[in-house]
Amino acid sequence: MQGFRLGSIFGFEIRVDLSWLLIFFLVLWTLSAGLFPTNYPGFNNATYFGMGLVATLLFFASLLAHELSHSFVARAKGIPVEGITLFIFGGVSRTRMDAETPGDEFQIAGVGPLISLLLAGFFGLIWYVGVNAGWSVVFTGVFAYLAVINLALAIFNMLPGFPLDGGRVFRSIIWKYTGNLKKATKIASNGGKWLAYLLIAFGVLEMFGGAILGGLWLILIGWFLYSAAEVSYEQLLLRTSLEGVRAQEIMTPYPETVSPDMNLQELVDTYFLSRRYHSFPVAQDSHPVGLITLTQVKDIPREEWKYRTVQDTMIPTENGVTASPDEPMSKVLQKMQDSGVLRVLVIQNGLLRGIITANDLANWLQRQRELGQMT
Repeated sequence: MQGFRLGSIFGFEIRVDLSWLLIFFLVLWTLSAGLFPTNYPGFNNATYFGMGLVATLLFFASLLAHELSHSFVARAKGIPVEGITLFIFGGVSRTRMDAETPGDEFQIAGVGPLISLLLAGFFGLIWYVGVNAGWSVVFTGVFAYLAVINLALAIFNMLPGFPLDGGRVFRSIIWKYTGNLKKATKIASNGGKWLAYLLIAFGVLEMFGGAILGGLWLILIGWFLYSAAEVSYEQLLLRTSLEGVRAQEIMTPYPETVSPDMNLQELVDTYFLSRRYHSFPVAQDSHPVGLITLTQVKDIPREEWKYRTVQDTMIPTENGVTASPDEPMSKVLQKMQDSGVLRVLVIQNGLLRGIITANDLANWLQRQRELGQMT
């Protein structure tokens, strides 16, 4: 996900995906130009915009509170949490590992909808007090919306479709009953796909009924849920397949290297244009010192290629792009993701033993599938 850092709360980094901006302005427009003017006529556009802005901000604050609850419980269970990312369909807590027991999974997943229910009750109480105290509908209307939307969020998230919170609760129950996480994930993921089919079907019916925008949103949410369910199961298969596998079993041994003193023009002409590789280890006197990728070179203006060297552009080995031959692939995979280049140099005793790229991993997984090792 591409986006920007918003800040940090209780040690959790909060990031906003660029797709979030789309939904933010869509919600703001829907409330300011549609819901509030329809339900509370008689005010000017500035008032409706103010109501919409406050409601939208508090809605996303509610989403953030929902995700923070997941993160707090995960941290309490010893699961490292990097932060939270808000995106087009809500938010996600970025953790470095999954729950290790069904009980932990149940608690981590279940707390989010519970917080949404509590928020619905809280906003509903403010609405009730405001109505009985004679507050203007400019205020009570906002809190009525927040109560309803948080209730809807809680109900939707508790639907038994993985990877929704309800799907994770469902998975934890099956996991507890069967003792098999992979089987539980497959069943819960299939539940997520069937839920996605239902949402898409309802979306199509709404479109035929004249509710074009509402139908499109249901179809979009259904498509997203289907994709997320499929990807979540594939990720679990990947992690389980890599259990016990070491870096040396997947790496390409003794790859071709380039000199750090070479300029980028020579690198492109001699290596990138005449080889099939998209990256090369950088070695000085047979010792690996970094990694250079085609993407990095493309980011440099072409007129600078004759003056910029590989050393000026490469990712140094100190930046976490290395692993040992005996290192578990679960840790190597995390390094590949953290590096942002999806490549890791395999080094032993200061010498280059190999390189692991996304293609190496994909080829290994394909062999596993062909041999029936991934099901």
